[in-house]
Amino acid sequence: MALKTQKDLSPALNWFNSKGWQAFDFQQQCWSAYLHCKSGLLNAPTGSGKTYAIWLACVLQALQNPKKAKGLQVIWVTPLRALAKDIHSAMSTCCREMGLDWEIGLRTGDTSQKERQAQTKNMPQALVTTPESIHVLLAQKNAPKTFANLKAVIVDEWHELVGSKRGVQMELALAYFRHLNPKPIQTWAVSATIGNLEEAAKVLLGDQYEQCEIVKAKIDKKIEVETILPDSVDTLPWIGHLGLNMLPRITPILDEHTSTLLFTNVRSQTEIWYKTIIEKVPDLMGLVAMHHGSLDLQVRQWVEEAIHAGKLKCVVCTSSLDLGVDFRPVDMVIQVGGPKGVARFFQRAGRSGHRPGATSKIYFLPTHSLELIEAAVLKEAIATHQFESRTPLLLCYDVLVQYLVTLAVGPGFYPDEVRAHVQSTNAYKDLTDQEWQWCLEFISTGGNSLSAYDEFAKVEIMNDGLWKVNNRKTAMRHRLSMGTIVGDPVVKVKYTSGTYIGTVEESFIAQLKEGDTFWFAGKNLALVRFKDLTAQVRNSKKKTGPIPRWGGGKASFTSLLSDQLRRKIHDASISKFEGVEMKTIAPLLEKQARLSALPKENELLIEQIKSDEGTHIYFYPFEGKYVHEVLAALVAYRISVSQPISFSIASNDYGFEVLTDLDIEIEDFLELDLFSMENLLDDIKASINNTEMAKRKFRDIATIAGLIFQGYPGKGMTYKHLQASSTMIYKVFEDYDPENLLLKQAHEEVLSLQFERSRLTESLERINKQTILLKKLSKPTPFCFPIMVDRLRERFTTEMLSERIEKMQLDFQT
Repeated sequence: MALKTQKDLSPALNWFNSKGWQAFDFQQQCWSAYLHCKSGLLNAPTGSGKTYAIWLACVLQALQNPKKAKGLQVIWVTPLRALAKDIHSAMSTCCREMGLDWEIGLRTGDTSQKERQAQTKNMPQALVTTPESIHVLLAQKNAPKTFANLKAVIVDEWHELVGSKRGVQMELALAYFRHLNPKPIQTWAVSATIGNLEEAAKVLLGDQYEQCEIVKAKIDKKIEVETILPDSVDTLPWIGHLGLNMLPRITPILDEHTSTLLFTNVRSQTEIWYKTIIEKVPDLMGLVAMHHGSLDLQVRQWVEEAIHAGKLKCVVCTSSLDLGVDFRPVDMVIQVGGPKGVARFFQRAGRSGHRPGATSKIYFLPTHSLELIEAAVLKEAIATHQFESRTPLLLCYDVLVQYLVTLAVGPGFYPDEVRAHVQSTNAYKDLTDQEWQWCLEFISTGGNSLSAYDEFAKVEIMNDGLWKVNNRKTAMRHRLSMGTIVGDPVVKVKYTSGTYIGTVEESFIAQLKEGDTFWFAGKNLALVRFKDLTAQVRNSKKKTGPIPRWGGGKASFTSLLSDQLRRKIHDASISKFEGVEMKTIAPLLEKQARLSALPKENELLIEQIKSDEGTHIYFYPFEGKYVHEVLAALVAYRISVSQPISFSIASNDYGFEVLTDLDIEIEDFLELDLFSMENLLDDIKASINNTEMAKRKFRDIATIAGLIFQGYPGKGMTYKHLQASSTMIYKVFEDYDPENLLLKQAHEEVLSLQFERSRLTESLERINKQTILLKKLSKPTPFCFPIMVDRLRERFTTEMLSERIEKMQLDFQT
């Protein structure tokens, strides 16, 4: 495709020149492709000007029409609300300075009701929004009119949506827009880190993929990665002991830089690090802040504005600041603990030096000695531009059911028309006649097992064949329940004066008694009372108390990280230690080799140790925690089938342990072919209590599908109530409607999402080709010790655990 002439692109080039910028080739490619009415996917490094590569194309097209456009022309979709504000500002500035008289609107969950009503009456020419907010607009009766003039949809950070139900939700919205408008809707996605570009483009464009233009920026983004090395590696490493002890190494980094983002993987870790920094380094009081999704919106906004203004030396944060927000003062990033994936690490690194041509700098802080291997892998993968692929989801019936009710709440729909655009998506291209009819029956009658209950018959069929929700209560409850992000019920935390602080999960507050203290949002708080899902608190002078833990934050190694980690251990087994990280950890790995072995890539290491607790058997596939959880349960089950025996199970990203109080020998069971592919699914279902896990998964599916109402604002349902409701419906389906698609989806998601079935199969195929390396030992090794400690965490407090570990380390040294 020929580039447009310099004349066509001159307004953009002139604007760049006025800023002292030089337009990259990929930016001009995007402008030209867009002006040729192409759709596509842009792959460019963080901070290289991706936003302007697409937005200026929209502006150029608009400037070619002398008449001011009326109605909504462009939708810019972002997966993060924090990112939406920044994008909105950049787009508005660009329009103003280039002379385009467009209004740029912002619509997220944080937008006021007054602003939303104003937008409904008079939509701006461009709207920055989220997938959920788009579906809220689809649920309005004037939805066809709202989107009638739409010309383009741009989806930012596409890699964050592909492979999630929010991505499926976005696919359906895009299909709706394409089939609503007679003229083609231009669709573009932007992504910095995605391994399977073509597949991601197919998910974006569905049956219009043939029109796709994939633009890859030929820019070598400079990323400086440095590992904060310990003075020495411990003889027996254990997870979590090293991070906070390295704080003295971090303070000089904070002093040397204008502003630093310190990323942790979970919110509880963010709270711990913030608390430790202000206690150990009081000089930073007022210069350090905290940012995560459970804090009050006003607090988060204040932190973001303070970063922009350069008022903060350090912000301790989670993935809430992962994506594209342009904080110019940030010139350093610190990652605490393994990020579990290369793409996430790269994304976070890009938060520093977030501008074209700038170098991004990131420090990796290991929280235990073995993470030095991860550091070496991350460095190498970043240098060679290796990123994970995202596997798109298929046939999410819960999302489809919600979407159909959304259309019925809005203008209504005709089934044949809707099926055509639903099946134009990648997610539902293989939807069968039977599955489609089931979805229609489900929303109109409740299906085979719920047809006797009027509340599940949500959609009525009008005389002209239009499917419509006419009941106002049904429509209101649906609008309040829309979305695909389902978490545990949260409790609002407020001072007795009424000032809002943030949210914690109900399960955490339920463990506390009135008067108990806890640490949250950088404060010591005492619980005064808990009522109506609101915890009223007051400040406390006590120094002790638990820190809330939030579900959903745990992650496991990606397959890319696992593959590279196995290779690094293979290299170590032949005394090949390349890079400062591998040289630093060499003494520990050499000790592992002396005591037991370092497995090569074609070997599976198994260690057996006997202690007062019984027989410990450790397996090291290096496949990530999720896969190891299933493998551990599978091995324990297959052994127990041969003789009556019970096991305790523990796992981490490196391997897993099965422990029995019996005196056994592992070779007696290896002959059973523990990793056989034969009867695999049946054995997995028998070993992991698939039914119980499916019940928990079903709660989320039932919520998305509208079977469970989570409550009105300020009057939410308790976790116990929601779980009881979903369990009851699950039981009804199981007994009276076993072919129910939502029931089948729950079982499938346990296997495919929670336990990564495809990756599990690949792991077993690899293990079956490996040579077993069996070592019988008398003492723990560097590999098994972290797994042993993880198992003990469930039984001991932090203080008791530390004492136990010290004793184990002393025993090891004698």
